[in-house]
Amino acid sequence: MALTDLANWMDEFGRPGFVWYAKRLSGNDTLANQSHQAGPYVPKELLFEVVPSLKRPEALNPDAKFELYIDSHPDVQTIRAIWYNNRLHGKTRNETRLTGFGGIRSALLDPDSTGALAVFAFSPETAVKQAECHVWVCGGEGTEADLVEERLGPVEPKSPVIWRPGVSEPQADLFTRSPARASCWLNPNEMPADWLIAFPTGREIIAKAIELQSTTGTNVDSRLLRRRTCEFEIFKSIEEASWLPKIKEGFKTIDGFLGLANTILQSRKSRAGKSLEYHTAAILEEEGLVMGTQFVHNPVIEVSKRPDFLFPSVPAYENPSFPAHRLRMLAAKTTCKDRWRQIINEADRIETKHLLTLQEGVSQAQFNEMVDAGVRLVVPTGIHDSYPEAVRPHLISLEEFIADVRTA
Repeated sequence: MALTDLANWMDEFGRPGFVWYAKRLSGNDTLANQSHQAGPYVPKELLFEVVPSLKRPEALNPDAKFELYIDSHPDVQTIRAIWYNNRLHGKTRNETRLTGFGGIRSALLDPDSTGALAVFAFSPETAVKQAECHVWVCGGEGTEADLVEERLGPVEPKSPVIWRPGVSEPQADLFTRSPARASCWLNPNEMPADWLIAFPTGREIIAKAIELQSTTGTNVDSRLLRRRTCEFEIFKSIEEASWLPKIKEGFKTIDGFLGLANTILQSRKSRAGKSLEYHTAAILEEEGLVMGTQFVHNPVIEVSKRPDFLFPSVPAYENPSFPAHRLRMLAAKTTCKDRWRQIINEADRIETKHLLTLQEGVSQAQFNEMVDAGVRLVVPTGIHDSYPEAVRPHLISLEEFIADVRTA
């Protein structure tokens, strides 16, 4: 569909009275890894909010039905929401599920939708009407997801966004304090003083995450995932300290409000855009690879091409006598569904292009496309189970990639 259709959809359902839930579809949400899950995961607390009749602890496995429209394709199904609450009745289960999506023909369960940004706009149940949900599954080679993220801010794997138009700002949950001191949440008195004057750069926040999350006893993949979580907690705490007081002061003009909102949104996008690259660069150095001689970050090669990482160096790459089979390149993209093709032409001398991603699964068909194009997926071990069983043996971890670089 045209971008104007999505823009009109966002205007139609971005009004007070709706609750948005935006997420990147994982291999467990779709049928990509044949996990037999009923459909995309929706948090229990949110489902109770939009379908309050579901929250009946005295009943065994209460349920409710409502209409779900996938407006992007289009499709409509009568969905069943069920609370499996037998833990309250002497057994062990306590979870909510949505069922009735229509199987693989649904865009939400289609394996090729794995990694796509999906937006659920719920109209909550009331005493006189059933709940209702309108869904947009983004396509368009990433352009539709870009349009959604212009309004919501970055939506990353494992980091869904909840928005209540007219009640809260998109990602208002960023200002929800992490209660446990074991987390990386920082109180203002724990932040460098200059962070409260000017918002720190992404590199500075990542350096703090590395400081708070030591390398001892963790492999490369666990370290990367743990630090990414830590970085996000630090970012949330800085946002609260920096922007929440200004928000509470209120605004004299709409332009003033929009100006601050745009500043916050751009800050979030800037953090998300380079985060994975910066974490990876730090880990490569921690693993003993010397920047400049054993790897280069964002080099310029072949006049205008700029891969994220090149191994071992630009002089080696530009030397025709240096064996091509000893060269490596690594692209770092948090999600890869719509943009993996961008890396195919980033280094002509390197036949296999390695792509580090945190996306939770790809479809078998898309994986086959990647293989045919010479792309090899590098995925932290903690995410491998989100991929189809037939794909998992072909994934390599970041730790394995680094070992390969050392021996090239």
